Amino acid sequence: MLELNFHPFPILETERLKLRSISNDDAKALFTLRNDVYVMRYLDRPLHRSVDDTVEMIQKIRDGVENNTAIAWAIALKDELDFIGTISFHRIEKENHRAEIGYMLHPDHWRKGIISEAMKKVLEYGFTAMKLHSIEANVNPDNTASSNLLKKHGFVREAYFKENYFFQDKILDTEIYSLITPYP
Repeated sequence: MLELNFHPFPILETERLKLRSISNDDAKALFTLRNDVYVMRYLDRPLHRSVDDTVEMIQKIRDGVENNTAIAWAIALKDELDFIGTISFHRIEKENHRAEIGYMLHPDHWRKGIISEAMKKVLEYGFTAMKLHSIEANVNPDNTASSNLLKKHGFVREAYFKENYFFQDKILDTEIYSLITPYP
């Protein structure tokens, strides 16, 4: 079984990015994303109605880090350090050495390779520091940008579930992608 320890919090850096812990200072920027119909159109989760919803979410994120059961990073440009998105490992299955990856980014920063750059660093952390054997992603099949990003990073589609998820009075399909550790 995996033994995880996110203390001290692992700050990750890339050429352009700093991946840092999420704080209540990020609540307004995260709320902007979680309240945006266009940004959330493939996430299949309720929109946040107020910043209080987002503060509650941030506390759950912090609890996951504190309990070593999940980890989420705020994505920031190194030269600005303002919150522009998130990338995380959640639903960590310690007994299976597996975790689910999730990510979102402010639309002003789409199509600039930012999530790809963050994902490369987070995948490396997941496989080397966390000792994960596999990482999965749960994707709305209409989200071709996400599917293409995952494929670019070596993920393969393992499953397509027809009508397995009920959200907002609709039953939706789900794609599952996964990546097995490239490290021996």
